[in-house]
Amino acid sequence: MANYVPPGRVGQPAQKEPEVLDVELLRVLVSRTGKQVSAEWAIHPQLKHDLLPHEWNEVKDLMAKVTAIVGARFSQVLSEVEPDPPGNA
Repeated sequence: MANYVPPGRVGQPAQKEPEVLDVELLRVLVSRTGKQVSAEWAIHPQLKHDLLPHEWNEVKDLMAKVTAIVGARFSQVLSEVEPDPPGNA
């Protein structure tokens, strides 16, 4: 999550703790159904809109790598925690 602290407002007393707005820019979701693991990613629509075409292609390539790594690791850990019973393939 990205955090944004808005600047102080003119004419208002300063708050003890600044107001923090959370904005989700990127999301990686790894899920499973039975033994099948899938990894997906999403980007905030405004961020996608603001990127230049070559930047968008770079983000797509990097996120494909991220989801492959995270999905593979999740699958590996899952197989260690829940191994197949003997005789099941």
